[in-house]
Amino acid sequence: MNKISTLFKQATQANAHSSTYVPPALTSSLSKAKKTAHESNSQQGFYAVWLSDVHLGSIDCKAEFLLDFLNNTHCQHLYLVGDIIDIWALKKRVFWPDSHQAVLTKILELAQNGTQVFYIPGNHDELFKAYVNSHFRGITIAPDYVHQSILGKRCLMLHGDQFDSEVCVSRTYAKLGDHLYDVLLWLNRNLHHVRSQLGYPYWSLASYIKLRVNKAQQAINSFRDAVIRFADKQQVDMVICGHIHQPELSIHHSGERQIIYANDGDWVENCTLVVETLLGEFQLLKWDEQNKIPNIIERVETDQPLPTATFQPLQQPLQQPNQKVA
Repeated sequence: MNKISTLFKQATQANAHSSTYVPPALTSSLSKAKKTAHESNSQQGFYAVWLSDVHLGSIDCKAEFLLDFLNNTHCQHLYLVGDIIDIWALKKRVFWPDSHQAVLTKILELAQNGTQVFYIPGNHDELFKAYVNSHFRGITIAPDYVHQSILGKRCLMLHGDQFDSEVCVSRTYAKLGDHLYDVLLWLNRNLHHVRSQLGYPYWSLASYIKLRVNKAQQAINSFRDAVIRFADKQQVDMVICGHIHQPELSIHHSGERQIIYANDGDWVENCTLVVETLLGEFQLLKWDEQNKIPNIIERVETDQPLPTATFQPLQQPLQQPNQKVA
């Protein structure tokens, strides 16, 4: 833990020379949001941004891509939905290049310059769970959080490791999966090196193979179902998570209710994130490192605020590891 504390100390002492951004006040009407959205700026603006599974400290982290995104974006809310710093990887060996330090420094800079930053620890950075409900240099550390969108949607965010027991068949399969995934990432890393030398953009071999393995697809589906059932119990309109490195933005029905499921993916394989625009639309974006812009993969419009009656307290505590969802 001392090594991690040192990294934070170095980041807070770094000099910030980039221009600062003071986010706009919460808009009271959609017309005001539209006006803000159409104002030209050298940076792209969002109301909220969700990132997870960055895995700073891992050799497979695409930190330089994420740094490009952060340097060309401003937002009012930044949500870090777990596995931002890969403490598991750092325990095996210390790997902390300048690009990883720059991402951490940038996040701290945003927090100190007016962006509301929430950090929800995952399983690879679970040591930070000891500091939930506390604040550090403008960052709020929480076990989970409910974001209210511009148009009144209640968006529950959690990392997703709470549902591992419902996805993994056994501990043996889980360990085998981890080793196979490491092999895939090794292949992915070497293929990316060859492709970049030839001038081709980043492409995830790991993601391509994973989507064609039945066991992996079953695990992804089981995870999604468990998260949606839990969100339905909490009577929220949307759930945003990470953990499984499988980006998705989709609408699901539960009785008469509909729930938006968003997985913001990762910055190891996919380089994806979820955003809420200044007009209240949710988008799943993928970073294009050649053009240095995010491309829209999926989008969900939420043009009607929900009735006031739907804004209720959560029905049960969120942070219950390995909870079974009925």
